[in-house]
Amino acid sequence: MPGMGAGGRFGYADAGTGAGVAASVTASSRCRVAVLSVILAATLTLGLALIPAVGGAAHADPPNLAPAPAHLPADLDAMIPPPPIPHLRSIPARSVTPDADHELQEFREAVMPSPSGDAFFDDWPADLADRLPGEILANRDVTRVASVLLKARVGSARQIKVASRDARGLPSFATATILVPPTAWSGPGARPILVNNLPIVALGARCTAGWMLSHGETPDTNSTDIRPPVTQDALARGYAVIIPDHTGPRMAYAEPYVAAHAVLDSIRGAAGIDTDDFARGPVAMIGYSGGAIATNATAKLVTSYAPELVPRFVGAAIGGVPADYRVLASSMNANLGTGVFHAAILGIARERPEVLPMANNLARWLSINSVLKNLCTSTMGYFGLTFVPTQVLSTSPDPFHSPVAERIYTITDMAGDAAAMPVYVYHGAQEWWIPASQARSLFDEQCRLGVNATYRDYPGEHMTTVFVAFEDTMHWLEARLAGRPPTDGCPRAPR
Repeated sequence: MPGMGAGGRFGYADAGTGAGVAASVTASSRCRVAVLSVILAATLTLGLALIPAVGGAAHADPPNLAPAPAHLPADLDAMIPPPPIPHLRSIPARSVTPDADHELQEFREAVMPSPSGDAFFDDWPADLADRLPGEILANRDVTRVASVLLKARVGSARQIKVASRDARGLPSFATATILVPPTAWSGPGARPILVNNLPIVALGARCTAGWMLSHGETPDTNSTDIRPPVTQDALARGYAVIIPDHTGPRMAYAEPYVAAHAVLDSIRGAAGIDTDDFARGPVAMIGYSGGAIATNATAKLVTSYAPELVPRFVGAAIGGVPADYRVLASSMNANLGTGVFHAAILGIARERPEVLPMANNLARWLSINSVLKNLCTSTMGYFGLTFVPTQVLSTSPDPFHSPVAERIYTITDMAGDAAAMPVYVYHGAQEWWIPASQARSLFDEQCRLGVNATYRDYPGEHMTTVFVAFEDTMHWLEARLAGRPPTDGCPRAPR
């Protein structure tokens, strides 16, 4: 993936950085018009440079992935000065990067989301390295707020904060909301558990379901936190529900490893704090779009990260899944999807700081902007109207074929990892930003690996398919949680 960002305010400087912040405000005022002019000029320059690629010889990649003129990165950095990243005497825990120099760690802190204002989500415990993944760090009751927002009968709603591991395996934490119906489970065996991985397509610390379910609805609340009514339907069926904040404390949107770790450690934590409702029953997952990234990764990584949970998983429903980031680059760069695409790059860079040095000065100005780095779902898509190509934001004229990009493609692809449970993959047949081809490839891959898999195309594009497929998906999950094995949808060679 290319190394640019889509948002962020300066880091939280310690004493002695006041002059730097004041200077940054002055510099920002002087540069605002110049930066906008450069963006337009650079985008036009790149567009003109790509015209020969459209009508010329055939290329393996589409024109929007073609390299920029070799001189463009240097020209852009010559026109736009670097932003004044605050100098920090010490690096906050969330941005400590053992293999990086101090300057890169300062930049990493500058692109992190602004604090939510709630210590439950913001504070990094000093003893994280001594805590086992899934160990409870804090918990609190949020039943009153959650029941009102969900408009559902809720027996209890608790938020848990658990020790976890980040995308690089270093100590981190995760938060989740665990909900139980008001009535005892009347079915056979222990109460089933549905993990609802919501589509957290966001960069800001106040853009998670955990924030909403503890603080209430705001103008930036993601409508997908409540609709379609997966949580409400599950509670009505008598299931316990876990809603992980799977982007992790760095709001690493689109990073699959941190998402899987957060989900699995949330399940561990829920079992530790409520053994009656969460420690014994079968577990199924559902996730759509950004939530599908978390669900797909969890299904594949549970065997290596939390093997003790494998026997409890009975199925995973994965819808509208961004499964191949190389494909997403070709379908989302330099069009109406570019705002979401660039946000995903920043989300990944927060967890994988090796991406950050590829951000040129223009990208650095954008990625430390307080509005952009705290975007929620409701406003993120508007930035697609800029049509800014990633090539204009990179220190490399060919960021999509750089060694860093190839590494990120490989890491996020998780090729060859088999899901540890049956999977139900569904996708809109008329998708254009997240092409159905990658969901079909995921299904084919899982079939080759021997997984019991089902694939369904539904009429519609991304925003409608989640509703069109809702009933079928919930019925499939209900059957798995009832102990009925699914029909294998994979084409198998006759024995």
